[in-house]
Amino acid sequence: MEKGLKDLNEKDLIKGSMLSQLHRIFGAREVDLRTYSPLTLAYIGDAVFEMMIRTLIVEKGQRAANTLHRHTTKIVCAQTQAKLVDAVYESLTEDEQEIYRRGKNTKLHSTAKNASLSDYRKATGFEALCGYLFLMDNMERVMQIVRQALEAAQVEL
Repeated sequence: MEKGLKDLNEKDLIKGSMLSQLHRIFGAREVDLRTYSPLTLAYIGDAVFEMMIRTLIVEKGQRAANTLHRHTTKIVCAQTQAKLVDAVYESLTEDEQEIYRRGKNTKLHSTAKNASLSDYRKATGFEALCGYLFLMDNMERVMQIVRQALEAAQVEL
């Protein structure tokens, strides 16, 4: 690591994107994203998307934790994610559509609890796209896509 965690000061923690901070503070190495499986991209994309939605919901106002959780799970579920990606698919770049398709078409190692296989696959593709863009250090694009999708699909936070 470049610096020990105890040696970090406030200025070190606010420089750059979250991903660049992780690399700098924890000494993570850059990896060629083409080597990542779609499920690995979906794994990180799930967390990125959920963190965004949780933050947006919390910023709407103080509510009980169980209310926050119920509201969040309605948006981060496979059915809603499928609806979101359907609403914006045509506006994605060719590269983004390819990442989405790779995620959607990958062999799944688990099954959806409360979603159709079609919705689960679309959600996996959407999460793979979010993960890919995050790891490309392009959170601005993730936010653009999510905002456009929420608006187009008329999903309320």
